[in-house]
Amino acid sequence: QVHLVESGGGLVQAGGSLRLSCAASGRTFSSGNMGWFRQAPGKEREFVAAISWSGGITYYADSVKGRFTISRDNAEKTVYLQMNSLKPEDTAVYYCATKASFLLGPRYSDYQTYDYWGQGTQVTVSS
Repeated sequence: QVHLVESGGGLVQAGGSLRLSCAASGRTFSSGNMGWFRQAPGKEREFVAAISWSGGITYYADSVKGRFTISRDNAEKTVYLQMNSLKPEDTAVYYCATKASFLLGPRYSDYQTYDYWGQGTQVTVSS
């Protein structure tokens, strides 16, 4: 089973930056397609960004486009989410997830298509 652990969350003022990391481990791990999702209190889980296994294809939610950057280092089995110009509405628990497929596919933003999830890391942006 693939084990994912997020880190890097915390409290930051509006306009600040955070870099989230998601480290993968486990004997079943492969360089799968990865995604970041977030969930705020009382809200549905929301797609943030996704990246293909090679890192060559990325997708972003409109709400974060131009501010967030997803990247990966397959040698380190880690995916990153660089978050700049943070806004209070970015406050949420951020989760990384992976699906063991060769292609992201058209449902890259659908959390139900991902196979493994981390425990989440809290990001709080104050005004």
